[in-house]
Amino acid sequence: MEQDSPCTAERELLEAVSRITTSSTTSPSDEEENEPKAEISCQVRKENPEKDDMQDSSATLSPNSSMTTKELQEYWRNEKRQCKQIKLLFEIPSTRIVEHHLSKYVMYKIIILQTGSFDSNKSVIERRYSDFEKLHRNLLEEFSEELEDVTFPKKTLTGNFTEEIINERKLAFKDYLRLLYSMKYIRRSKKFIDFLTRPELQEAYGCLRGGQYTKALEILLEVIGLQERLTRGNPVAIVPTLCAIVVCHKDLENPASAFEYGEKALSRLCVHTSHRYYMPLLETMISLAYELGKDFLSLQEKLEEWKTKKDPVRVFTLKELAVREYVR
Repeated sequence: MEQDSPCTAERELLEAVSRITTSSTTSPSDEEENEPKAEISCQVRKENPEKDDMQDSSATLSPNSSMTTKELQEYWRNEKRQCKQIKLLFEIPSTRIVEHHLSKYVMYKIIILQTGSFDSNKSVIERRYSDFEKLHRNLLEEFSEELEDVTFPKKTLTGNFTEEIINERKLAFKDYLRLLYSMKYIRRSKKFIDFLTRPELQEAYGCLRGGQYTKALEILLEVIGLQERLTRGNPVAIVPTLCAIVVCHKDLENPASAFEYGEKALSRLCVHTSHRYYMPLLETMISLAYELGKDFLSLQEKLEEWKTKKDPVRVFTLKELAVREYVR
């Protein structure tokens, strides 16, 4: 995609600002329903992904009148990046047999990488047969028509641990994942994304709740790249993970790294000020900016502006929100 010239970018910003509705007398819930929608000519925006996919987003995707020029520029840069589809490749290069006292099963190593260029940030996860089986069963509840011609590898009464059967399933599961990803609504679905990320996120948040911040941070940093690629059309979806990384860095006394990830999270919430993470994140960012000697006045102004628009309610801290994620 060719890079816009400064004049073109400025013209886009001016046009965007002119479309923003600056006066509204509706209640906060009405504002979310009546907020103007950004005019983005992108197929990703025209399609409506599964509604569960957007559950973390409590406002529509459009700029608002309180955004600074820098924030508007960042907003439109993000929108342009989202129009560019990222294609992922799935490989299953190896397996391992796990034996416990009462069970024995095969773990399949799945490597997920971006096609079209050298991908140094490939993701590696492990799943067993029952995980694939559960995914297929869950997807059939909603996408039975799309999956009617898809053959899922069946269990056998004997020979499940022979090299021949394991190799057959390796190939079958690789083709199965590639096929699922090729279907737009399935690859955007919460069920598919959860299959690829939820076990790791549950482990990370469990470590966070237990005060194992180094281990939690290690897992979160591994999963955030994959999560971002899978939720490209819904950037707000990764805000909880970014905020969990902020919490870990903060408790590990790495304020600069915490601030860096906080900025990433805040940029995704600039048009989602009703999001449950918005105010706690602002409060944390103000504290970090003060600690680092950075300008915190603009953040303080945003916080005060938010408070004047909302009724006084009990607001959790960023850490309190984080430890409530993936409890079940």
